[in-house]
Amino acid sequence: MSPLPSSSRHSTLSRRRLLELGGVAMTGMGLPQLLQSKASAAPYGQTSGKAKSCIFIVQYGGGPHHDTFDPKPDAPREIRGYYQPIPTNVPGIQISEKLPKLAAMADKYCLVRSMTHGNGGHFDGMHTCLAGTSINSTTDDTPYFGSMLSRLRPSVKNIPSYVWVQNLAGDVGLRYETGGSLGSVYSPLRVGKDLENPSQKDFQFKGFDPAPGLTTGRLYERSRLLQQVDQSKSATSSTLRDFQSKALELVTGSEARQAFDLSREPDKIRQRYGWHPLGQNLLMARRLIEAGVRMVNVTAWCGCPEGEAFRNVQTWDMHAVLYSGNDNIYGNSAYGLNFALPRVDEAVSTLLSDLSERGLLEETLVIMVGEFGRTPKFENVDKGRGHWPNAYTALLAGGGIRGGSLYGSSDKEGAFVKDKPVSPENFGATIYHALGAPTRMPDDLAKRVSKGEPILELF
Repeated sequence: MSPLPSSSRHSTLSRRRLLELGGVAMTGMGLPQLLQSKASAAPYGQTSGKAKSCIFIVQYGGGPHHDTFDPKPDAPREIRGYYQPIPTNVPGIQISEKLPKLAAMADKYCLVRSMTHGNGGHFDGMHTCLAGTSINSTTDDTPYFGSMLSRLRPSVKNIPSYVWVQNLAGDVGLRYETGGSLGSVYSPLRVGKDLENPSQKDFQFKGFDPAPGLTTGRLYERSRLLQQVDQSKSATSSTLRDFQSKALELVTGSEARQAFDLSREPDKIRQRYGWHPLGQNLLMARRLIEAGVRMVNVTAWCGCPEGEAFRNVQTWDMHAVLYSGNDNIYGNSAYGLNFALPRVDEAVSTLLSDLSERGLLEETLVIMVGEFGRTPKFENVDKGRGHWPNAYTALLAGGGIRGGSLYGSSDKEGAFVKDKPVSPENFGATIYHALGAPTRMPDDLAKRVSKGEPILELF
């Protein structure tokens, strides 16, 4: 077999070898991470972040900040919305009355009320949110945070470094399933799509299943034949053999499979998270970071009320003008805050408590944010709301983040940032800092990992 002259051909051959091993599902497997799973990222400008992993909860559609974490009680009704603020367990911090459980644990998280950028569409806004860049997504291929962490801080266990739980809908395309400029080998392993997700009691993840007709015995026989073919003593050959061994272990072993199996959780724990997509998906995320996954993105889809037909997973795209009757922003439909906020309160508060009880919160960065907030004013609920990237809020917890704190603020109408604006670049740099990522790319020292600067005041 001819030697490999470049890293590009190395990657291509590795993928072919894995296919020969038995048809392992390729999308999102993070193959270079498996090849280098024992090697740490090169410490070029290494930061001292405490977090080992990240759970990134994506409020796809744009969570309305006025009605959740940045209430404006002194503003007129057409601005402040229908909900009243309530005190939290931290003096001086108030959040929506619809989030009582999170209010009781505000000492565990920080609210960044000064998020801001200029991309008001779902496609560009989500790219901005997940890549930490203000550049238009149609011309920019900046990798998303999970792909970058797969490259910079791969899992040290034989498990994918980057997993995405619950799909996004069509408004953002399939960009989130790629690795951007890093290539498809750094794309996430996706779990669940639409109604087929971990909230179904009989849900089974099949991403590690071999091709139909391939038994464990046949997989091991193929592995033995490959080892006979590859007798070279070169470093490349050694790496490939290690890769093949890990791939076989991943497919035939039980450790990774168990991480994706929610049936192993007591019913009491599953009930505590809530029997809805957001609750069970966050429980899945907790299991995955325990197993060694570096980043788990979770689409914050709250499901559908009983008897309501499924439309899409854009819980937070609450435009009353698009829907009628009960479907206004304060309604009880799948796109109403009366339905969504109690599920967020239940699931996210349980996640933070569960991580804390297991001693995992300090080493797990938890983020909840959407691509923007809502317009500060609408005449009535029938008119609905619009996208508003000028000012909105993000929740951060764990991973060294200073709990019980606020950072930045919006003006009295929640329309624009009043102080301490947080750009997508600085938000991204803060995530990388928390996770101890290097500040420069190991294979190109002239290229910074992020164009922003971390907000050290948050730690």
